[in-house]
Amino acid sequence: MLRLRPYKACDAQAVTQWLKDERAFRLWSADRYPRYPITAADLNAYYDKEKQNETIWAMTAFDETGVVGHFTMRYPQAGNYEEIRLGFVIVDDQKRGKGYGKEMLSLARAYAFDLLKVRKITLGVFEQNTNALCCYRASGFRPAVHSEPEQYNCMGELWNCLEMELIQGEQYE
Repeated sequence: MLRLRPYKACDAQAVTQWLKDERAFRLWSADRYPRYPITAADLNAYYDKEKQNETIWAMTAFDETGVVGHFTMRYPQAGNYEEIRLGFVIVDDQKRGKGYGKEMLSLARAYAFDLLKVRKITLGVFEQNTNALCCYRASGFRPAVHSEPEQYNCMGELWNCLEMELIQGEQYE
């Protein structure tokens, strides 16, 4: 059974080990980090910059085997507590394809809708990240219809980042 808790600095060692190559790293982080590979200290330094920011926080998913997933939650617009945005979503690379991602997103959904009382959950995903796209769709996320994909220059290529959303009360399974 998967559970959630606030991220701890000791989680960084596991999370950074799941990023086996630069492509996987960029699919996860886009251009948010200047170099690959990142270390646990790099990840913690990134989060330490935001530790006084009440509108963003990191979460860790775990089970009896230890840390198995990670993501951030943030309010994307100051003063708007109707929407939460997920970011840096990742599951242990040895556990992918086994339902962990969908279960972690289900816990994130419950946290956002039931505890935070938001109306909408959003996230961005690169169109090349087919496994993540399938997981998000299976978890009820649908493409947002309001805008063109955001583009990032990653690894010498232009990657489209698709906006996805899950709206409270919509059918999602």
